[in-house]
Amino acid sequence: MSKQHDVKSYPGLGLISIAFFVYLYTPLLIVILYSFNANRITSVWTGFSFKWYASALQNDALIAALKTSLTVALIATSVATTIALLAALSIIRGRNVRFRKLSETVVNLPLLLPEIVLAVATLILFSLVGVQNGMLKLVIAHSAFCTPFAFLPIRARLQGMSLDYEEAATDLYASRWVVFRRVTLPLIFPGLFSGAMLAFLISMDDFITSNMLSSGGTTTLPVYIFSLIRVGTSPELNAVATLLILGSLVLATIALTVAARGQRTGS
Repeated sequence: MSKQHDVKSYPGLGLISIAFFVYLYTPLLIVILYSFNANRITSVWTGFSFKWYASALQNDALIAALKTSLTVALIATSVATTIALLAALSIIRGRNVRFRKLSETVVNLPLLLPEIVLAVATLILFSLVGVQNGMLKLVIAHSAFCTPFAFLPIRARLQGMSLDYEEAATDLYASRWVVFRRVTLPLIFPGLFSGAMLAFLISMDDFITSNMLSSGGTTTLPVYIFSLIRVGTSPELNAVATLLILGSLVLATIALTVAARGQRTGS
């Protein structure tokens, strides 16, 4: 009876939800559809073709930008996930409760500030310090703003994990390193993996910071795509966008699968 009452209390909610998802995903479907358009003019459909995918994969500038983004994202993800893991262990498992909220606020501060502010501040800092290497600037900046994205899933996993397993291992005279390696790390791995995937996607998707800090030879994929948009849309651009959507779906599926298995293991 309560379920029927809840449904009757919100008439039209299902139609609103459907309309919302149609509005949200229709542009993506259009991009995917017109990536197979044989005509160079994006808005005029003349036939089905894969030639724009072949053209995109043979574009040296595009491949170079993709390699730069992957390199920066992989290094930044490793650094950010390591820092986030250490921060989560210190905050959640630490004994100093007094500064716990303050520490969480400091770690999550990049989420609270506009990215343009962080980008300008980072640019000024590198100018004052004298850092000239474009790749180094991108790695440091991406590692900084990706850390809170990796921190949140790890913190949530640690907060939901019982201390009984770690205490039992300690009672069996296991050292702290053994407890972490054999007990804590396997149990929080789904959160660790989800945080790493989230940090990787955020780094790959970043435009504002990358646009300000990139230099010759270190152009990332979003910056390169933006340069193509300024000239005008093309089926090649749609093909690149489709490949990025496909890659994001694959990573999201893997992350959800690992998280689901972790929930079953934890329960």
